[in-house]
Amino acid sequence: MALTWSKELETGNAQIDNEHRQLIAAAAALLEACSQGKGRQELDSAVAFLSDYTKTHFAHEEALQQKYKYPEYAEHRAWHQSFLKDFAQVAAKLKTDGATISMVAEVNGKLGQVLTHIRTMDLALARFIHKSL
Repeated sequence: MALTWSKELETGNAQIDNEHRQLIAAAAALLEACSQGKGRQELDSAVAFLSDYTKTHFAHEEALQQKYKYPEYAEHRAWHQSFLKDFAQVAAKLKTDGATISMVAEVNGKLGQVLTHIRTMDLALARFIHKSL
């Protein structure tokens, strides 16, 4: 799966869209490093950045949800928490096993989940915020 920013991922919220762009770029770099069998140091660096930035981004989204009293906050936050837990497990496996073919497939699957999340839950959030303004 090639990860690139596209118009269909835009929420219309500048902060969320900028953070999504950075997350997608970092995820694409991680996937590229995995598929090219890059050294563990490069993989570790990419995973650390992606993990930290994802936590920051989710915190920003959740703060917006609370500010605008988003009715789907609990469900959205639960998805974030589940993803962070799953990603931590993938990151740990990547650190111990390296960039195996099965790890590339697993990373690719997680990144697909993120794109689906943006296209559904994040766009719904953005529409709600826009209506609230």
